[in-house]
Amino acid sequence: MDMDGFLAWSEGQDAHFELHEGAVVAIAPERYLHLEAKLAVVNALQSAIRATGAPCRALPDGATIRASKTSAFVPDALFDYGPRPEPGALEIPNPITVFDVLSPSKMRVDFGVKLETYFALPSVVHFLIVDPDRRRVIHHEQGVSDALETRNLDEGMLKPDLPGLKVPVESLFGLD
Repeated sequence: MDMDGFLAWSEGQDAHFELHEGAVVAIAPERYLHLEAKLAVVNALQSAIRATGAPCRALPDGATIRASKTSAFVPDALFDYGPRPEPGALEIPNPITVFDVLSPSKMRVDFGVKLETYFALPSVVHFLIVDPDRRRVIHHEQGVSDALETRNLDEGMLKPDLPGLKVPVESLFGLD
């Protein structure tokens, strides 16, 4: 299946799916800790935006990212910096910062295909994997000359590429 066909098909579904190289993949049910972490991430992002008035939006899971002609991912949260999509849009066209909450069923995908695919997109600068079990954030950032920089954070501040925007790492776990 290609992306356009997937988006048309997925709009009528009652569950969440991703598209991996043309194959539809169901997103597994989530543990309570995972749900709690997703909510904490979105709340932390919204709080940081309100505090600075940054020209971006925090979006929860459900926003689809077109990874290629045959792949689509649904991250747990993201910063949307671009123009506001149309109300009926199913995808975010140029994500810059993407968050996924780590879960046992997605570990290989998050550290493998998603990491590789997100950074193949010209717009993605940050991919953050939030590990709620260890209360740690693995921050992958596109560096100089396309070098990928990775940091493990359990405290301090995330500073995405907007002036003044800071997100306390602890707030990503609801600990602010």
